[in-house]
Amino acid sequence: CRSTLLCVKEVQSARIESESRSMLSSGVRPPAFSTAVRSLQRRSGGGVRDFQEIPNTGSNGWINLLRFWKDGRFSLLHKHMENTFRRLGPIYRESLGSQSSVNIMLPMDIGELFRSEGLHPRRMTLQPWATHRETRRHSKGVFLKNGTEWRSDRLLLNKEVMVASAVRRFLPLLDDVARDFCHSLRQRVETEGVGERDQRSMTLDPSPDLFRFALEASCHVLYGERIGLFSSSPSEEAERFIWAVERMLATTPPLLYLPPRLLLALRAPLWTQHATAWDHIFSHAEARIQRGYQRLQTAVGGASDGRFQGVLGQLMEAGQLSSELIKANITELMAGGVDTTAVPLQFALFELARNPDVQERVRAQVLSSWEQASGDPQKALQGAPLLKGVVKETLRLYPVGITVQRYPVRDIVLQNYRVPAGTLVQVCLYPLGRSPEVFECPERFEPSRWAASGEGFRSLAFGFGSRQCVGRRIAENEMQLLLLHILRNFRLTVSSTEELNTKYTLILLPESPPRITFTTRSL
Repeated sequence: CRSTLLCVKEVQSARIESESRSMLSSGVRPPAFSTAVRSLQRRSGGGVRDFQEIPNTGSNGWINLLRFWKDGRFSLLHKHMENTFRRLGPIYRESLGSQSSVNIMLPMDIGELFRSEGLHPRRMTLQPWATHRETRRHSKGVFLKNGTEWRSDRLLLNKEVMVASAVRRFLPLLDDVARDFCHSLRQRVETEGVGERDQRSMTLDPSPDLFRFALEASCHVLYGERIGLFSSSPSEEAERFIWAVERMLATTPPLLYLPPRLLLALRAPLWTQHATAWDHIFSHAEARIQRGYQRLQTAVGGASDGRFQGVLGQLMEAGQLSSELIKANITELMAGGVDTTAVPLQFALFELARNPDVQERVRAQVLSSWEQASGDPQKALQGAPLLKGVVKETLRLYPVGITVQRYPVRDIVLQNYRVPAGTLVQVCLYPLGRSPEVFECPERFEPSRWAASGEGFRSLAFGFGSRQCVGRRIAENEMQLLLLHILRNFRLTVSSTEELNTKYTLILLPESPPRITFTTRSL
């Protein structure tokens, strides 16, 4: 009812106000951008300036797009944003092809944006994904929906993947996969590594193994079944699925700025690759969903025996979403749950390896908590908050998605400029996470910086509020549990402590995966 919605809105607004006050009390310094920008703001005489006066990178979106393609800037979009903020100040407008946005990076502006997101927050639609669903006559999941339809589906999904009771159900499944991964890796290091019996070492690129871990974990939580990816010869089906997700992600950014239906009509190779990748992702999900339905139907009385049947089984038993909507949302969760977990784990292992003091501090807390928890994964994580700090610190430096987007439902003022309702506003996470105006010594990897309260819109890798990432709890716990078991089993080192070069597809990736030395330690 309307009164309930207004109450929700008031609670959300109060929470944002509280976070804004916390940010101010935490001592965040005012921005120290270029003299030219400060001079421009002084000349405004203190009045709110017009939208058209916001600094911009060029008014012609198609010329800008051609320059991006010519200069190869899509793969360095995160660096482009960082450099543009340095040049133009803490807010700027940008047009690329058919898309225009206002870009911001300071917590005070971010708070104002979220305060104006409304009861049905909207983010930028990934039109290539939406066009694929429409042309293939697939239902859309919550990632691609908006309005009341989005809200009703999202509230049903939250019960199975976001609330505390759901986390308690799937945490043991994630722990099983994390333990098996470390057992498999330890056997490999002990067999193929070098050194003394109790300290065998092996240097490798862990990225292929981490992708298999993320897929195995996602399947176990979503479908309630294991697919055996830690064997010496992983299935061809799994390898094809990982390839399809990577191809889908790589082909999305160039398609964002062009009309997909035009590319479809022209049978453009780029669109064909994108659609084919999605077709394989859907066929992989559909096969496993069918098996899930068969398991549910063969259970006594059509119900499970009390064991957790995965998110799919929970949704089917609840019967509140149609089979088509279940398929759409499970497929989106699967497609978004592999690279977006495996890649941050690469960065986390690298940072722990090149910061041995930090590694030892986190390990000491992990070992103490593990002993006290007596093998209970939930208690072990609760007793080792530095693990959560490692994940947050990794995503501060290497955000998986480099922007969070909203369309304000009313006119707002950002940096003394009026921004009309309905404008696409992007929070740029890479510049935010590396800004000395927001973080003390931002170049340092310091998980303990998150122990203090009053973060105030500084940690937004999973988004914010009711439209935050629906798979957030799965991803956070999946990463923390794997890091916990890796730190119990291994010491991590790297031969070079230099910064990793990064590139952007639809997610932020290392330009070359880091090679890490795993040395066994006594359990």
